[in-house]
Amino acid sequence: MQIRPSNRGNLTRQQTAGPFFLPHSPQRASLLEPGINGTEIVLTGRVYSTRCSAVSGALLDFWHANDAGEYDLEGFRLRGHQFADSEGGYRLETIVPGLYPGRTRHIHVTVQSPNGPILTTQLYFPAEQRNARDCLFDRRLLMTIDNGGKRKAARFDFVLALT
Repeated sequence: MQIRPSNRGNLTRQQTAGPFFLPHSPQRASLLEPGINGTEIVLTGRVYSTRCSAVSGALLDFWHANDAGEYDLEGFRLRGHQFADSEGGYRLETIVPGLYPGRTRHIHVTVQSPNGPILTTQLYFPAEQRNARDCLFDRRLLMTIDNGGKRKAARFDFVLALT
């Protein structure tokens, strides 16, 4: 099935992983667990190729700061990976990250098609005051946010360069 992604087939931009990436995160679709405070958000989307074909089985690895802007460096709180479904879809339950010093709110992610290169990037929240002052911020990496309902809902479609 071919569906035009929300970012119009443009390649998803590469960004730095930052200093807090930890390999071997647990496989899970929810980063919510006891002791995690903050505004809940569900991030959904799809992984596509530049030809607008779904990338089934793509590996997505997410990590971000907690509500206080701190990263877990000793374990895997607010860290996890999952695989896109047969239509390239993914769904992540988490919280809105806090403000890390000197940065705007963001979620780190790596995306890799089966046996393909790894795309490392960051996703951003619209209407954040710090977006304008963050030297890494890229408006092409803005999620679409719906604030209605009990939880926030976010969407971002990844587009990968596949050979």
